Amino acid sequence: MRQHRLRTLATAALLLLGLIAVARAGDQGSSRPIQEEIWVLPLPLPMFAYLVRPVGDGAFPLVIMNHGVSLNARDRSFFPLVEFRDAAMWFARRGFLVVAPVGTGYGAAAIDIPERGLYGPFFSKIGKCTNPNFLDAGLAVAQVDLWIIDYMAAEKRIVPNDAIVVGQSAGGWAAIALSSLNPPQVKAIITFAAGRGGRVDGKPNNNCAPDKLVEATGAFGHTSRIPMLWFYIENDTFFGPALSKRMYEAFTAPAAVPSIICCRHSATRGIS
Repeated sequence: MRQHRLRTLATAALLLLGLIAVARAGDQGSSRPIQEEIWVLPLPLPMFAYLVRPVGDGAFPLVIMNHGVSLNARDRSFFPLVEFRDAAMWFARRGFLVVAPVGTGYGAAAIDIPERGLYGPFFSKIGKCTNPNFLDAGLAVAQVDLWIIDYMAAEKRIVPNDAIVVGQSAGGWAAIALSSLNPPQVKAIITFAAGRGGRVDGKPNNNCAPDKLVEATGAFGHTSRIPMLWFYIENDTFFGPALSKRMYEAFTAPAAVPSIICCRHSATRGIS
């Protein structure tokens, strides 16, 4: 049984690497001319987005890149408009149209100033640590991804049913949430240090409610069937080896058999 599972995981990894389309462009794609743009996406909740794509009319396969979050309004106000530029350009040079949305409540839209009675539309809050709502926080951003896919498809900018979603930290958590909905437009998901509630009070390996995070991960895994690749690192102080292993085990519990590979590297995590 174990050998069969390992073969299944290995097959899923090979399929996922194929979905990234390195073989489609290879090293030749690195010289493909691309162009960068800043869009205001007219979604039900409008937001800015960094967009990079090959030069030409398309349509192109889509990559959505979800950023992490900060629960501090001041920190969100300094959030960069372009966070994953190098990674986005890597995909674009290989034939993808990349959309990296800037969540509402970030950058110029970070107007969450309670003492002045001003509240921005920041929808990634998990509530109090005593009873955090990890599920809805992930699904809220997942809904944004679906809006982006529908909008870009309506604009005939993208190849139908050919999207990859990439997410880091809370953005990766949203991608895991998205997988539980199994949208047919999404063919693969890649996450880096996915999770919520890490480093409470700035303390390393101090998660808000680890048992609830594991429980929520298992709930998403119960219905998820999209091929995924998870990356965590050994020295991550947000979601370290013990916690990320529990999340993986909950997600891949017998009640759910998704195609997922979980990898670990020793590099230092730079973004929370």
